[in-house]
Amino acid sequence: MGMRASRSRPTVAIVGAGAAGTLTAAHLAASATRDLDLLLVDPRPSTGRGAAYSTRDPRHRLNIPATKMSAWPADPDHFGRWLREPVEFPPRADYGTYLGAVLGEALAGAAGHVALERRYERATGLSRHGSRLRLRLGTTGACPVDAVVLATGTPPPGTRWAPVALARSPRFVADPWSPGALDRIPPTATVVLVGTGLTAVDAVLSLDRPGRVVHAVSRHGMLPTVHAASPLASYPPPDLPPGDLCLAALRALVRRHVAAAVAEVGDWRPAIDSLRPVTAELWGRLPEADRAEFLRDDVRAWEVHRHRMPPDVGARIAAYRAAGRLVVHTASVVGATRDGEVTLSDGTRLRDAIVVNCTGPDLDLRGSQDPLLLELFASGCARPGPLGLGLETDDDGRVAGAAAPFVWTLGATRRGRLWETTAVPEIREQAAQVAAGILAGLRSRRRAPRPRDPYGLPLSTTTDAAEAYGEALHRVLCLRSGADAAMTDAVDRDPGFALGHAGLALLGHEWELDLDVDASLDRAARAVVRRGDERERGFVRAVIARVRGDDPTSSALVRHIDAYPEDALAVSVAVPTIAFHGAAVPPEETWALVEGLAPAYGRDWWYSGLLAFVRQEQERWDEAAGLAEQALDVEPRSGHAVHARAHVYYETGAHEHGLAFLDAWIGSCGESVSHRAHFSWHAALHELALGDDDAVRRRYARQLAPPHVHGVRALVDSTSLLWRCALAGMWDGPPVRDVLSTVDPELLARPPTAFVAVHAAMALTAVADAAGLSRLRAHAAGRADLRDVVEPITGALVDLVEGRCAAAAATLWSLQDRVPRLGGSAAQREIVEETLLYALVQAGRNDDARRLLRRRLDRRPSTRDRTWLRRLQSSAPSRENRQ
Repeated sequence: MGMRASRSRPTVAIVGAGAAGTLTAAHLAASATRDLDLLLVDPRPSTGRGAAYSTRDPRHRLNIPATKMSAWPADPDHFGRWLREPVEFPPRADYGTYLGAVLGEALAGAAGHVALERRYERATGLSRHGSRLRLRLGTTGACPVDAVVLATGTPPPGTRWAPVALARSPRFVADPWSPGALDRIPPTATVVLVGTGLTAVDAVLSLDRPGRVVHAVSRHGMLPTVHAASPLASYPPPDLPPGDLCLAALRALVRRHVAAAVAEVGDWRPAIDSLRPVTAELWGRLPEADRAEFLRDDVRAWEVHRHRMPPDVGARIAAYRAAGRLVVHTASVVGATRDGEVTLSDGTRLRDAIVVNCTGPDLDLRGSQDPLLLELFASGCARPGPLGLGLETDDDGRVAGAAAPFVWTLGATRRGRLWETTAVPEIREQAAQVAAGILAGLRSRRRAPRPRDPYGLPLSTTTDAAEAYGEALHRVLCLRSGADAAMTDAVDRDPGFALGHAGLALLGHEWELDLDVDASLDRAARAVVRRGDERERGFVRAVIARVRGDDPTSSALVRHIDAYPEDALAVSVAVPTIAFHGAAVPPEETWALVEGLAPAYGRDWWYSGLLAFVRQEQERWDEAAGLAEQALDVEPRSGHAVHARAHVYYETGAHEHGLAFLDAWIGSCGESVSHRAHFSWHAALHELALGDDDAVRRRYARQLAPPHVHGVRALVDSTSLLWRCALAGMWDGPPVRDVLSTVDPELLARPPTAFVAVHAAMALTAVADAAGLSRLRAHAAGRADLRDVVEPITGALVDLVEGRCAAAAATLWSLQDRVPRLGGSAAQREIVEETLLYALVQAGRNDDARRLLRRRLDRRPSTRDRTWLRRLQSSAPSRENRQ
């Protein structure tokens, strides 16, 4: 699901595309009067079938008459009209097709304001984030949604009853409804069905072969009863006694009610059917201990009478038994061997047996291994219902837990509270109730909406302050100047806007702006306590830790992004393409962080530019170029995309094209870009590679000399360019001191990162400041993050300044594998390689200099490098060779 520029349409995710999920989606589509997005998540290839209606075997019939199976409670004949031919118990496959058609009709009738997206994957987690939820999916990551419906259907059958040897045997079919499970049973094998309910009945019908005997085993040996051959008169439900109810009293009530029905209408079935409207109330009035006793002692008797076979299916099963093709055992499996011998508790031994687990769904979710349920229980977003049956819910189907009131459920997952909740007549009523509840909740939120940022995250502020914040964020994402002014405007409009104050502090810190960062942090901390949601509080905490140095690795910021990937301001700080801090993690972890954001942003222009930069770092040039062009087609001012494209041009040696591209952009969209000097630096690199010395000097004067640059930007872009010019011999005495006059001396003596430190060292080398280099070296030696690379590089530069070129070359040569640890881009780190080349030539190690140049030319073409190599090849042999 790609991000929109502005999310105003609410999204409801429905987990499960079986009957419950499809009916819920249909009711939402039919009832919604405003724009609504539906996300239907289920790995099954079909919609509307689930486990119950996925069968294609025409012998598998509905177990409830078609007249009771309409999707719409107010239109009981809807399914019958859809069938066209009156069939009381049609094939279950037909009903699955019907449900899909019902959803299609509901969407078509929604006049375009309801859109549905189908995801063929598993939901694996759910968490609450402010006023929204985040649904995690197995392959595509997380989706922000406004409500979730858990319509997961009946759980798979349990296998705890199976002996270990059987459970591990290839002759054990753990779930008969898994695709093709019964088709793989050899025609000559003995089949043992464990369980004698409706699942076993379906299995008997599917496994019927001439000469095959099927054994069905259960502790009670009872098969389901059969519907009457012709419709019976209805019967009213019993009058319920007031007050609490015990199981003994319930048993007596049901016996009296059945006896009265038999006496009045001549059949027990209407009495059982008449209990349907009061079953949930009866269940709810039983103490929990009595419910447990019912599950232990009474449930099977209830189920064989409540869930019955169609008459023709009952007749077929009776014929199988009479012919000896179906043998029912009142027993249990007590032993099994891997070679197919099964022993029953009645002493029966069956050889060459395939055992099929027909025990029905494992109703106790406390032992579930479903990843979504495990995550829900672990996070507190849900908890098991009474006796572990289903989920704990309110009376209207809202799931109790940390994600309430935005998570709903229906069907089998409400069994703990309702008991009778798995048949379509109950599920369709629940689907209508859930749809009405969700839409009412969305309407109430819509009446007093919180403004949102461009990526859909709610903001605790006024509409006009949110508008200014959105402008500031857009400028940050484009790398345009003026973001600080827009952020200041936001807090002027709403002085209590915590996120605005935190954003202002962050901009001041990251971009070295003339702002009172500490004051902004204090205002953010105070404001977010008074008015801020969970996401905003987390952002303020992460900003304070980062700015005040309590979190040198930015782990709090990374955790915040993991929880709220749509927080683009946090991402732009943690993963800058032009900056000097970022999250202190290895490049591979940064790449993983960016790549993991794809589900949240999709084809969003800013994210495409960010991903383009990652792809160029991975040397996937074509992908990087394509992503950059994709971003620029939408937002021509996208600085990240331009930056990625600039690197692709440089690293692939397309210097003429790169220079033309950058000059055109700098002269148009780039006029208002922040860090404009860095784009000019990129253009100057192309001019250097082309050997156009005059162009480099002109560009420096126009775009890279003070007052166009100051601070860190002056150090990293302008002085590094001047040092390259000096190394290349094309500028004798470049004005490095003029540029360094704009840099805080503290930045040269105690730089915050290895990347800034190595550029400080090169600047000090350019002005031959051996004392400054020594101070910087001492600082690096005392810092664990600088000691391994910056300290020896600085020592080599001291040697270079003091004329010990051979020592400098030896040290820099030995450090080549460590240079990537400095951070920054390959083009920026190249300054170390340029210095090494110079030191090698000055030390007379021309052979090594040539090897290094050839290696670089293999990587990319460069007119200057080819010229340099020709000069070295025509020069005298290296000192090592002469010796």
